[in-house]
Amino acid sequence: MRSPALALFPIWASLVPLATPQPQEQPAHSRPYSTWLADSIISANLVPQTRWYSEATFYRGLEAVHNHTSDPKYLDFLTAQIDAVLTPIGDGGVAPLKGWDYTDHQLDNIRVGSTILYLHTLSPGKESEAAKKYKAAAGFLHGQLTTQYKRTASGAFWHKERYPNQLWLDGLFMAGPFSAAYAALFDPRNKTLWDDVALQFELAEKHCRNKTSGMLKHGYDESGKAVWADKVTGASPLVWIRAQGWYFMALLDVLGWFPRDHEGYAKIKGWFVELAEAVKREQDKSSGGWWLVMDEGYPGREGNYIESSGSSMYTYGLFKGIREGILDRGVYGETAERAYKGLVERFVTVRNGTNGTEINWEGTVRVGSLDGKGDYPYYTGINRVQNSLIGVGPFLLASVEWEKYQSTRS
Repeated sequence: MRSPALALFPIWASLVPLATPQPQEQPAHSRPYSTWLADSIISANLVPQTRWYSEATFYRGLEAVHNHTSDPKYLDFLTAQIDAVLTPIGDGGVAPLKGWDYTDHQLDNIRVGSTILYLHTLSPGKESEAAKKYKAAAGFLHGQLTTQYKRTASGAFWHKERYPNQLWLDGLFMAGPFSAAYAALFDPRNKTLWDDVALQFELAEKHCRNKTSGMLKHGYDESGKAVWADKVTGASPLVWIRAQGWYFMALLDVLGWFPRDHEGYAKIKGWFVELAEAVKREQDKSSGGWWLVMDEGYPGREGNYIESSGSSMYTYGLFKGIREGILDRGVYGETAERAYKGLVERFVTVRNGTNGTEINWEGTVRVGSLDGKGDYPYYTGINRVQNSLIGVGPFLLASVEWEKYQSTRS
C-alpha cells in the first residue's frame, strides 16, 4: 500500500575530452530502462554509502523508480544507504550525519536531505524510531542551512564557503527542493520559509537569465570580484548544460511542494515555462539531445558535444511538465519523445560479460565549476565518465516519466 504522504505530496509519486559517442550495440530486451539501469548500477556496487550529492542525485531517481513500481527492494536499498550515514538518536553533541564538518558550508551537502525526508514520510507512524531519526536528521540539515550558511547581501546562499558571494544554479537543486519539502512537511504556514525559497530563484533569474535566449548562465557573483563576473549582471560567461539542467529540475520539483496561494508559485511556474521554451528551441534535432555549452555559436563547435546528464534533466523536465499540465503535450510532446529516444540510442550500452542482462550509462561530464575562468576551454576540457551517478539519476527520472507518458498515449 502506498504511503498517504505520496498522495498528499504528488512530487514523490513521479520523483581529455572523449570523441562524440557513437551508437553502440543496443540491448535486445524490452525491459523498462528505469528498473534495468537501476538494477544494473546497484548490482555492480557502484553506489557508495555516502551522503555526497552525486549519490543523493541517484537516490532522487531511485525514489521515482520505487514510487513507479512499488517494489520494496528499492526502498530497502535507499533505507540502508541513508541509515549508514546517520548517527543514533540521542548522541549528545554529535551531528545526526556522520562525519559532518561544521566549517564546510556548501549547498551540495544539503541534497541528501530530500531523501531523508522521503524516508521520513514512508516511516510507519510519526512516533516510530525511524520517523524520529529521519526528522532529526532533516531538522539538523535545515538548521545548518538557515542559521549557519552564509548569504550575499541580497539573501542568496553562497554555493560554497570558498566561493564568497556566488550563487550557482547547481545549488538551487541541492537545497531548493529540500527547503520546500521541509516547509511543507513541518511548517507549512511559515511564509518566511516560502519567501526564502522563492527568493533564491528570483535572484538567479535576475542575474543569470538572458532575456534574448531565455537561457541562464551557470552562476553569478554578487560582489563582482570573480574573474569571470559580468560587469553589469555579475553572471558567468556561458550556459553550461548541467547547471541549467539542475535549475530546470529544481523549478519543477519545488513547484510540487509550493503552496499555490503564495505569490511565488506563479513566478516559479512562469520561470519553468520560459526555460522549457528555450530548452525546446535549443534541442539538437539530429541527436535529440543538448550540447555541453549551449550559448549561440557554440553548438557544433570543435570540442563541444551532446552531454547525457543535462540532456536527461531536460527530458525529465519536459515529460513531467506535460504530465503535471504545466506544458502542452501537443507543443512539447514530440520534443520530449525525440529526446528520450536519443538518450537510449546514444548513451545506453550493454555491459561486457553480462550477456546483455546489465547495461551502462555513458557520456556524463565529470564535473563543472566556476573556480577558474568559466570559459569554453574549461568546460570542454573536463572528461566524461561511465556510470556517473550524476547522469544515472536524471536518466532514471526521465525513464519513469517516459513510461508514464507511454501509458497515457491514446
